[in-house]
Amino acid sequence: MSHVSTAVIMAGGRGTRLLPVTESTPKALVSIQSRPLLEWIIRWLARNGVSNIVIGVAFEKEKIIDRFKDGEQLGVQIKYSNHSVEGGTAEGFRLAIERHVSDDVFLAMNGDELTDIKLDSLIKIHLQSGALATVSISALRSPFGVVRLDSEDHITGFDEKISIPGVFVSMGVYVFRRQILQYIPPKGDIERTTFPTLSRMGKLQAYRHNGFWATVNNLKELQQAEETIQHIFPFEANSLNPHHT
Repeated sequence: MSHVSTAVIMAGGRGTRLLPVTESTPKALVSIQSRPLLEWIIRWLARNGVSNIVIGVAFEKEKIIDRFKDGEQLGVQIKYSNHSVEGGTAEGFRLAIERHVSDDVFLAMNGDELTDIKLDSLIKIHLQSGALATVSISALRSPFGVVRLDSEDHITGFDEKISIPGVFVSMGVYVFRRQILQYIPPKGDIERTTFPTLSRMGKLQAYRHNGFWATVNNLKELQQAEETIQHIFPFEANSLNPHHT
């Protein structure tokens, strides 16, 4: 098997770093090229054959539920799992999985990540590894221009936002086995609680992604997402269709 049909998306945060855009709009509904951030993610999942989606909601959950309803308009089935903002991703993932996921292997992700990961390749690596969780990682890009110097500290040039060799960051896109429930605490964030435990057990795999990835945490990243969203859907936005191949 190199395919999954279920994804759990965390979309419960307040999005305080996106103020004032999120003053009256939950982060999941922040507009990118006239579509909500979460809609881009759902459409990407649908194009990759993921038809069952569980959305973990907390802050202003009614607006998210009212916008996406049961998912029929996007060609998927959506269920919602309510959790507290204070409970973090640990509470969010744990409750969503317990309530709505019966699959042994499924995708899990934060609701502010945009990427063109090939899911079949990600799932294949996960299954071959025998891990309980696989974390998609990408090379860390410097947010600053990097100065090049010669041996006498003369500046010889500048490199903008280069990748830093050998340094990787989590992309917030994962594959889980349902057994991971045993290692998710009632509250907290899984990257600070569950993942360190699994790494000590030798049950945490990495998947290197060299393609497009953008996270939408602040106004600058929102602007960058506006400019680069075509990396996920490299065709006219008006022709978007989750069943198009």
